[in-house]
Amino acid sequence: MKINGVEIEDTYAEAFSMHMNRTLITAYDSEWARITALEATGFGTSIIMSPAEAGIEYVLNDEATPDGRPGVRVIFATARKEDLQQQLLARLGQCVLSSPTASAFDATPDPRDSYEIGKKLAMFGDGYEIKKGPIDGRVLWLIPRMSGTCVIQNTFNSVRGVAGGNIIYFCENLSSAMGSGKAAVRAIEQVEGVYTPFPGGLVGAGSKPSSKYKGLKASTNEAFCPSIRAIVPNTQVPKKCEFVMEIVINGLTESMVAEAMRTAIEVVCRYTGIIKITAGNYGGRIGKYQIELHDLLS
Repeated sequence: MKINGVEIEDTYAEAFSMHMNRTLITAYDSEWARITALEATGFGTSIIMSPAEAGIEYVLNDEATPDGRPGVRVIFATARKEDLQQQLLARLGQCVLSSPTASAFDATPDPRDSYEIGKKLAMFGDGYEIKKGPIDGRVLWLIPRMSGTCVIQNTFNSVRGVAGGNIIYFCENLSSAMGSGKAAVRAIEQVEGVYTPFPGGLVGAGSKPSSKYKGLKASTNEAFCPSIRAIVPNTQVPKKCEFVMEIVINGLTESMVAEAMRTAIEVVCRYTGIIKITAGNYGGRIGKYQIELHDLLS
C-alpha cells in the first residue's frame, strides 16, 4: 500500500493498557491555561522511567468549561492504579494550585475508579477552604491563595486507557522528519481523547524492551538507528534514510488511538522526503492491542 508514493508497511502497532485520568485545567486566558497544562504534564514521556505518561489532549473555549473560562484538557497515565492517585495529587497540587488563576476539574468519561483529590489538596487552605456543591453534579473545593481562589473538583476519576499506539517512519533528512512530525502532532491535537506524551509529541530515541546490561529494562532500538546501520545485522533503515521519526500516541480508547494514528499517517505522507512508514511491535509480548496500519487506511 502507498499514499502519495510513500510505502505503508503491512504491520501493526502494539499497544497496552494503562490507568488514565483526564483533567480539565482552566485559567484567565487560553495562553495561561496551556502554560499550566504544560507544567502539569512535565516529565511525562515514557513509563520506562517517568512517573506517568502525560500530555495535552484538547483545547476548549470558554463556552465548554465549567467555570466559563478557556481550558486545556490533559491526560495522565500510570501502570498502577495507586500511582495515578499520587500523580494527580502531586501534579495538580504543585502545578495547578500554584499557577495564578488556574483551576482543575475532572473530565474523565465512563469512569471505573475515583479518588478524593480535591479534599486532600484543600488542606492547603489551612482551615479557610470552603466546600461547595454539588454544582452541575460536581462537588468543589474553594482554596484561598494569593492570586485569588483556586477551584478544585473533589473527585477525580480513572479509566483503563490504551497506550503505545505508534507510527515509525523513515526520512531522507532532518527537515522532512521534523516538518512532518510537528505537523502530525498538531493534527493529533484535534483528535479527541488522545495525546502524544513525548517532547513536542515526537520520539527521538525509540526503544526495545530488553538490554545487554543487567537491570536495564529497555535500550535503543538499534534496527532503526541510521548512524549504525552498517554494523547492525538486522537494520531496518533504508539506504537513503538519514533520520527515523517515531510518534507515540496514548488515548482513552483503542478506536481513538487508531484514529489518531490514521491522522498522523495521512499528514506525514503529504511531505516530501518520506520514504516509508511502519510501526513498532514486539510479537504481542508488551500489549494486547494490535492496530494494523493497512486496516486504518483501507
